[in-house]
Amino acid sequence: MHILCLSNGHGEDMIGACILQSWQQQNLDLQAVALPLVGEGVVYQQSHIPIIGSVKNMPSGGFINMDSKELLKDVGSGLFPLTLQQLTAIKSWSKQGAKILAVGDIVPLLMAWWSGVDYAFVGTAKSEYYLRDEAGWLPSKNWWSYGLERMTQCIYFPWERWLMSRTRCRGVFPRDRLTSLTLQRFKIPAVDLGNPMMDGLHPSTNYEINESARLTVLLLPGSRAPEVYRNWEQLLMALDRVMGEYRRVDLQILAAIAANLDCQPFVQSLLTKGWQLQTTHINLSDAAVHLNKGPVQFSISQRDFADYLHRAHVAIAMAGTATEQFAGLGKPVISIPGQGPQFTRAFAEAQTRLLGSSVTLITNPTQAGTTLKTILDDPDRLYIISQNGRNRLGKPGAAHRIAHYLETIWGTR
Repeated sequence: MHILCLSNGHGEDMIGACILQSWQQQNLDLQAVALPLVGEGVVYQQSHIPIIGSVKNMPSGGFINMDSKELLKDVGSGLFPLTLQQLTAIKSWSKQGAKILAVGDIVPLLMAWWSGVDYAFVGTAKSEYYLRDEAGWLPSKNWWSYGLERMTQCIYFPWERWLMSRTRCRGVFPRDRLTSLTLQRFKIPAVDLGNPMMDGLHPSTNYEINESARLTVLLLPGSRAPEVYRNWEQLLMALDRVMGEYRRVDLQILAAIAANLDCQPFVQSLLTKGWQLQTTHINLSDAAVHLNKGPVQFSISQRDFADYLHRAHVAIAMAGTATEQFAGLGKPVISIPGQGPQFTRAFAEAQTRLLGSSVTLITNPTQAGTTLKTILDDPDRLYIISQNGRNRLGKPGAAHRIAHYLETIWGTR
């Protein structure tokens, strides 16, 4: 059996690769390839999944919906010829009798429908939680905010639901149960199997953080340069206020830096702000770089993401997927709007809707210290956050469950 995975973003590539790898474990005869519509598909390359068609990094990094200027940059860099080349590759591959797994938003979904073959869709971009929660509709600032979605009683537009309701669409896997139930009302084959975003986050060590007297704070600056370096400065301003609020507390700081970034600017920024290396040299090939400022310990790593998620009690974040994964572990997040193009105020506010009580959005980094203290001093609030995060992101193992479902409807066994 031949499967082509279409995905449009780094996080979507990770989900697609995770599902394909799990599927290949269940069906050794599965011939899986991928076409990342955004970027060069580094995740697929690392997972030894062949890439077909043309791929290219674009200036927007895939966030053209955030800023029209970013779209113009992409057009100038060859977006239209690239898209035509990708459509040609999809059509050619489809003639071999392949099935298509689309991961992301309407772009891969539309391409999957256009291919003319059977397809399935993992919807990562939309959730009913943007509109409402289990208690009802969320307040809207104005009519234009989710106006059509409210009118049609669904976060997905009618044309998106049309694509998901075609007979060739054999399965739709929304990111949460609330969205699945809504889509089922429209006779869409939506199945609630969890969110693959929470897969693969196993720590290398079992951390009993609740038994530790040390308060551990995780910084998540995002993954897109050069925006991420501006975010980093914002996070360090917030960290100063946290350290001021918790002078008498045994404090540890962790920072998870994406593997695709240059780590040197992050370390140098810390050095200019008075942090001192615990070794006489910087070796960025090590698992982590360790610094200190007085009794406060700071570890920064590009390899220990899962460990850091589990070790930390709270995160201060300006990130997309990483923020959701941390919240999905049942932990509180303080979020600070950035200048974009990804992590803008609009993005941060939408993320707060998506994650509910798990995220506290502040307007200025100087509010981080008092906000963190308010959260950590409220046991009832921490309990609600713990339950909320796990409920909205679901249990690990979704990739295996989705792969098993697809193997059941498409497999040869």
